[in-house]
Amino acid sequence: MKKLMLLTAFAAGYVLGAKAGRERYEQIRRTALRIKNNPTVQETAHSAADKAREQAPVVGHKLADAAGTVADKAKHAAHIGSHNGHASDPARPGGAEFEDRGFPGTTS
Repeated sequence: MKKLMLLTAFAAGYVLGAKAGRERYEQIRRTALRIKNNPTVQETAHSAADKAREQAPVVGHKLADAAGTVADKAKHAAHIGSHNGHASDPARPGGAEFEDRGFPGTTS
């Protein structure tokens, strides 16, 4: 008997909660559509998209420049690290000349 009462209470709560949940969902959905269709919001969204398209090439060039700078610094660090501050390296016949072979996938 207790199980039946518990199951009935659960079912009633589920049905009432689902109905209230659906009503709240519809309320949120209507509000979101009103905001989305608002002319001021539309204008602002289009303006932001236009600005992003306008700035995309500039940002791309800045990223490429930054990547080049990082690559140069990495090459320099590798060069300095290979010397360890010494003019000649007994483990390397012919001195500690730096051989720049570049990075795989790059041309330099």
